[in-house]
Amino acid sequence: MTQTIAPERSARAEEPAWKQRFRAARIMFPTWARDNADRLIYLSNASGKFEVQTWDRKSDVHRRLTDRPEGTGYRVASRLEPSGERVWWFDDAKGNELGHWVRESFEGGGHETIAPQLAPSYSAGLALGRDFAIIGRSTGAEGTTVHLLRDGAQPRRIYSHQQSASVGELSRDETLFVIAHSEHGDNRNRAIRVLDTEGGTVADIWDGPGKGLSLGDWSPVKGDQRVIIGHDRDGVRRPMVYDVTAQREIDVTLDLPGEVALTRWYPDAKALLVLHEHRGRSEMYRYDLASGAATKLATAPGSIEGARVRPDGAVWYMLDRSPEPAVVRALEGEVVLRPAGAPAPSGVAYSDADVDGVHIFIAQPPKAGPHPTYFFIHGGPEWHDSDAFSPTVQAWVDHGFAVILVNYRGSTGYGKAWRDAIVGRPGLTELEDIAKVRAYAIAKGIADPKLCVIGGGSWGGYLTLLALGVQPDAWAAGVGIVPIGDYIPAYEDEMEPLKKYDAALFGGTPTDVPEKYRVSNPITYIDKVRVPMILLVGQNDPRCPSRSVDVYVERLKQLGMPYEEYRYDAGHGSLVLDESLKQLAMEIDFVAKHLGTTPAS
Repeated sequence: MTQTIAPERSARAEEPAWKQRFRAARIMFPTWARDNADRLIYLSNASGKFEVQTWDRKSDVHRRLTDRPEGTGYRVASRLEPSGERVWWFDDAKGNELGHWVRESFEGGGHETIAPQLAPSYSAGLALGRDFAIIGRSTGAEGTTVHLLRDGAQPRRIYSHQQSASVGELSRDETLFVIAHSEHGDNRNRAIRVLDTEGGTVADIWDGPGKGLSLGDWSPVKGDQRVIIGHDRDGVRRPMVYDVTAQREIDVTLDLPGEVALTRWYPDAKALLVLHEHRGRSEMYRYDLASGAATKLATAPGSIEGARVRPDGAVWYMLDRSPEPAVVRALEGEVVLRPAGAPAPSGVAYSDADVDGVHIFIAQPPKAGPHPTYFFIHGGPEWHDSDAFSPTVQAWVDHGFAVILVNYRGSTGYGKAWRDAIVGRPGLTELEDIAKVRAYAIAKGIADPKLCVIGGGSWGGYLTLLALGVQPDAWAAGVGIVPIGDYIPAYEDEMEPLKKYDAALFGGTPTDVPEKYRVSNPITYIDKVRVPMILLVGQNDPRCPSRSVDVYVERLKQLGMPYEEYRYDAGHGSLVLDESLKQLAMEIDFVAKHLGTTPAS
C-alpha cells in the first residue's frame, strides 16, 4: 500500500509549471530504527521547508516533528535511537551548522539539548546505542573530538586530534565503532580506525598516501564483527568487508564499469546490496559473499538516491529521474512512499554526451536550437550531476534555455584519477573542461555563442566567478550562488573541516602555497571581467563565507563593473521553498534584463 504524508501544502494549479514544480513536495530516503523497523524518519518539504518527519508504519501515521523557521536536517542527517523511541536532530543557528544535537520523543512534544556544557561545534558524526551515544565534534580550537555520553553522566572525551575525523556506526553488539580520520594529514583520503567504546584502538586500516577509505555499515547479526569499508585500490570506488575479530579483509570482486556508491547488508549478513553508478545513472546488485556472484536486480532506469534492505528482506530504493520527482519503491515496483499533495508537473528528460572524456547532461526546449544556454555547474567539487529531477533545471528550460550539466574533472563517479585531477590546480582544471563543453554545444547547434550564461552554487559558484575572469569572452552573464569571491578570506572564515580539505586540495594552506591560491582565486582575475553578474549570499554560510564576497564586491565597485547582489539570513543555501523560488526568479529576471531572454513568469 502506498504511504503518503498528510498534505500541508500543495502546488498551486494556477501558477506556471516551473513554480508548481518548486512548490510540489519532495522527500528524501527514509531510515528506520534498528530494533523497530516500523518506526521511520525522513525529510520532507511538504510544509514549505525541509523538516524531519516521523512515520509509524503500523498505524500509518506521519507527523512533522521539527518546525524551525529556517528548516531542519538538510546538512546533518537526523537519527533514530535503536528502539525508535526518540529522534536526534542537529540544532544550529540560522543555518550556520554550528550547534548541538537535540533529541525528542518520536511522537514529538519538545526537545532537550544534548551535552549543553560542550561548546557549540560542527557535527563530526553520531553513533547511537541503546543507552549511550558517541558524538563527534569539530571546532577550530579543538580539532576533532569524540565524546562518550551516558544518561546522567558527564560527557567523556575518548578521542581527540587536530586533523579531521568523522564517527561511523556502532557494531551490532555495541562494543565497537569506527571513525574515518586524516591523522596522516590528507583530509581527502582518509584512514579507518576501529575503536572500543572506551576509545581504545582495536584495528587500524590505511591504504597509504593518496589512497582513501570510507565508512560503511556493520553486519546486522549480533556477534558478527564484520564491517563494510569503501576503497579506491582499483582506481574506482569498491567495497570490501573487514572482519575485525580475525583482523582480515574479505574481497568483494565486481566486474562493473562504474563506481559503487553505496553498499548495504542483507539481514542475514550473507549478501550485500550494491548500488552501482555509471555515467550518472544507477543499478543495483545482490552480491553473495560465499560464492562471489553478483545478481542484477530489476529497477527502472534513472538515478537511485538511496537504498536499503528491510529486516524482512524487502529492498527499498528511491528512484529519481530527470522528468519527474523521486519516490521510494520496493524492488517489486510498488511505491511505498511518495511526496504529499499534488505531484509536480513533468519536465523534459535529459540526454547525455561525452566531450573529450567529459560526461555531460543536456536539457533542451522542444524547439530547434541554438538556444540561450545556461551552463549550470555543480558544487562539491566531489559531487556529480545525474539523471535526476531538478526544478531549477526545468525552470530555465521553461524560459527558453538549454541547460548543460558538466561532470568536470574533480567530480565523483568517474574514478579516482578523474576525482584527483584537480589536486594542486583546482578551478582552472575544471574550467578547461567547461570550455570544451561550451565549444561542443555551440558546434552542435545547441548553444547560441552570444547567449551562454554560467552559474552554479557553492563550488559551482566559485567556478562561475573564476570563469568570468579567466574566460571573459565566453560568457554573457554569471549567476554566482553562495560563491567564493576571494579565496583567502573564504579559507580564513570557513568551517574547520573545510580548511583541512582545502589544504589537501591545494597542497597546503594559503601561507604554505600562496601562488597556488593566487592563480586559482577569482579575485585575481576580477579586472578581466566584462559581463554582469548576480551574487546570492547566505549571511551565515560556514562553507562559502560571506566575507569572501564582501571583498570581491568592493573591488567590483572600484572597477565600476555591473553586478547585483542579494543577501539572505541563512547558511549554505535556503531550506525554505518560497525563498528558493524567489531567488530563482531573481536569477532568471537578471539574465533576461541583460540578455533579452524571457523574464520569470
